[in-house]
Amino acid sequence: MKRSDFVTLVMSTVGGILLAIGMCMSLLPEWNAFRPGIVMGTVGLMILLEMIAVRRRMEHKAPIKWNGKTVITVLLGIVGALALGVGMCMTMVWGMMINGILVGIVGIVILLALIPICKGIK
Repeated sequence: MKRSDFVTLVMSTVGGILLAIGMCMSLLPEWNAFRPGIVMGTVGLMILLEMIAVRRRMEHKAPIKWNGKTVITVLLGIVGALALGVGMCMTMVWGMMINGILVGIVGIVILLALIPICKGIK
């Protein structure tokens, strides 16, 4: 295993666990830990974002250049993930089965649109 792979493995595991526990702390009212959950989730997210920079540096790649296409791609990914999540909530939590399925499908289509945007069509 390459050193960069091992560092990525460790950082992504720690960041993912902190983010997940922070989300649980924030969203489960039984835990009564909203503010500490926000802090823990933010720390996990920062570790995950730093992991990208560390990995690129260890692989001797240039830093990510922020141009219009990158920003639109990131925003499209965020919108697609949120639409899919809202569709799941509509279906499982709020009891709106048909509307939730439709919103979830829209989210999946948006996320699938990222493939040709990132890789291009050959």
